[in-house]
Amino acid sequence: MLTFNGSYPGPTIVADWGDTVRIHVKNNMEFNGTSIHWHGLRQLWTTEQDGVNGITQCPIAPTDSFTYEWTATQYGTSWYHSHFSLQYAEGVAGAIVINGPTSANYDVDLGPVTLTDWYHATAFSEWHVAQTSGPPAAQNGLINGTNVFDCTGSTDTACVGGGKRFEFPAFEYGKKYKLRLINTSTDTHFRVSLDGHSLTVVAADFVPITPFTTDFLSIGIGQRYDVIIEANAPADNYWFRATIQTTCSAANTMALDVKGIVRYRTATTSGDPTTSAGTMTDSCLDEPLESLVPVVAKPVAESDLSTAQDVEVSIAITTVFKWTLNGISADIDWASPTLLKLLDGESYPTDYHVLDLPTANQMYYLVIETTLGITHPIHLHGHDFYILAQGTGAFNETSTPVNWANPMRRDVAMLPASGHLIIAFETDNPGIWLMHCHIVSSFHSFLPSHHHKE
Repeated sequence: MLTFNGSYPGPTIVADWGDTVRIHVKNNMEFNGTSIHWHGLRQLWTTEQDGVNGITQCPIAPTDSFTYEWTATQYGTSWYHSHFSLQYAEGVAGAIVINGPTSANYDVDLGPVTLTDWYHATAFSEWHVAQTSGPPAAQNGLINGTNVFDCTGSTDTACVGGGKRFEFPAFEYGKKYKLRLINTSTDTHFRVSLDGHSLTVVAADFVPITPFTTDFLSIGIGQRYDVIIEANAPADNYWFRATIQTTCSAANTMALDVKGIVRYRTATTSGDPTTSAGTMTDSCLDEPLESLVPVVAKPVAESDLSTAQDVEVSIAITTVFKWTLNGISADIDWASPTLLKLLDGESYPTDYHVLDLPTANQMYYLVIETTLGITHPIHLHGHDFYILAQGTGAFNETSTPVNWANPMRRDVAMLPASGHLIIAFETDNPGIWLMHCHIVSSFHSFLPSHHHKE
């Protein structure tokens, strides 16, 4: 296992909206480099601080240090993680909280709640399995780094079992609690719920939204949601559930047993909850777009999407399989980052897969499609993109509904299985920015498309 400062998750970085944030990173590993990405942070005019080895920097070499500095131009919840190979799957991840307004009132901020899948073998050994046999099975799921596990029947001599459920601070009847949910998984989509309570959703990624209420909240890899839970149920102990959605996640025998505990302060018992989950449909889709309405309305000028950039997500299979965008599985020289090539006036090799966007302050449209029956969390660095359309089946310029009025903005959105995702973003942040799927098996074999703007 690899960690920040010896803990998992790593220390929570807390700042206020508008702060300058400076983080010193020292690489104490013996053989591997590293780089740290500040997920979802806009990095306005600081593309060199984005922390993507091979794209914006060379890896931080063993025993070397690097200081990152950026301005918190957004507020809300996010996370930081290694962008070197599979390191974040080994534990190199932590939460970010940037304090700012919330679109609904609450009494207590309970802070970040990280949700992740967990593997007993190293991510690097599992990667070799994934190259030839597909995604390997996970063995557990964790809430803020903890859960229980039963070793009965395990042949692994290192398995000791035990563990513990994550317990939230005691609820007080009548108060409203803010939770900052973060999916830091490698290959798992969750639906979150608290037995006997509803969730009021107030932000998606770094974008405040008009509050809406739900019993189950869908959260893909890399996504974040801020929710408010009112303590209005009878005084008791309740299961907090992060239910793994099996239709798009790694196989996991703990799929229904990733749970934490909420206790009311006046509850008369202290054992495990006996509450039951409601009825939920297994689904890997985002929350409905009609529910995700940004508080600050930003319309997008209508455009002819038949001329938009088409991006096809697929798999190339030789002796191993690799994820591709438009037939390219990027192969990047970490010692020759894309940003350095730009500054030196060099051309980009085909395998770097660069989309060159030289015109500033122009809206750019991407039609992302796949015929594969696999859902993909698509993440774009340096921007909150507009989601103009999202659904199953091929995009049709004349019949697919498109929202131009006030589309949801975020930095991770799900490309539905055998479906389409239509996004737009403005070229108002000069730099080299990576776009990739956040499933780690594709993350490592590279599923990127990156671009620069001058």
